[in-house]
Order: sequence, then structure tokens, then C-alpha cells
Amino acid sequence: MTIRSLSFGLCVAIAGMSMLSTASTAQSIRNHNSNAPINVSAANSQLQDRADRVVLSGGVTVTQAGLTLNANRMTVAYTAVGSVDVNRLDATGGVTITKDDLRATSNSAIYDLDSRLITLIGNVTLVQGSNRLTGGRLVIDLVSGRSTINGGAAPGTTNGGGRVTGTFSVPQRKD
Repeated sequence: MTIRSLSFGLCVAIAGMSMLSTASTAQSIRNHNSNAPINVSAANSQLQDRADRVVLSGGVTVTQAGLTLNANRMTVAYTAVGSVDVNRLDATGGVTITKDDLRATSNSAIYDLDSRLITLIGNVTLVQGSNRLTGGRLVIDLVSGRSTINGGAAPGTTNGGGRVTGTFSVPQRKD
């Protein structure tokens, strides 16, 4: 099965006073080629043809144009009218998304291709260089480029008391 139409975005945190609120704005990764081919690797694959999905498990890795998504388990939902068209990707268990010096981790992630949204849920951490943000949920809108991290924790998770927290490096200034 060829998985096409799969693109991922990732966000880069920007510093600012918005850290004082429960949501923080970020921008999406620039120049990611979502038309590039993707590679999928997993220890196990189960095609559930009647349900129009593939369940991948055991160290699942998806790569595309320098972007990597790792998870313990992934469900790929698709429609098969003439060709395979991926609609949604659900990743669970130790989710990590990386590109260049960016790294986002969470308990689970949902990529909805139809709405062009990527949502990371539960113990979300976003790191670029020495800059770091944590929260309960991160939503990346691939159309508008707007990303929001919220402090609300998913049930059974911890993330600093339900608040967005962060640390940002400050350039050294001459006195």
C-alpha cells in the first residue's frame, strides 16, 4: 500500500508575553515539502481492509523530507476510490516529531488531513535549541500557520499544574 497525501507540520515556539496566558502562539515549520514521498517502517502491520485502515505497531517510524514521526502504534485511515487517499493518522505511545533542531513529544498525536490539523495531546513538550515549551495540548493549523499550546492536561497526565510553561534563551547583550 502506498501512503500518499501525508504531510506533517511542526511548530516553532516564539518568545513573548503570551506565555502569561493559557495559550501561546507559534509558527509552523517553513519549507517542509509535503509533496515529498514518505517512508513507513514498523515491526508489525495489519491491514483492516473492511474498515479502510492500517494498524502499524512496534517502533513505528514515518519520514518525509527531513521530518520524522515516531510512535509505538499508529493507525492510518484511508479511502480507496481508484487510489489510496490517507485521511487521518493517529499515533499513540511515546510520540516524537522531529525536523532539524525541532523536537515535539506527547502521549498521542492526531493528524487530520481533511482539516489539515495536527494535534498533540498529553504531556506535550516542544523544544528548539535551548528554548522549551510544555503544555497539555498543541494544535497546529497547516492552512493558517497558527499553532496554539494550551495548559489543560489530558486525563491521567501531568504538565505543570495545567499551565503552559517555558524557558527561552536570551541573546547576550553588550553592556
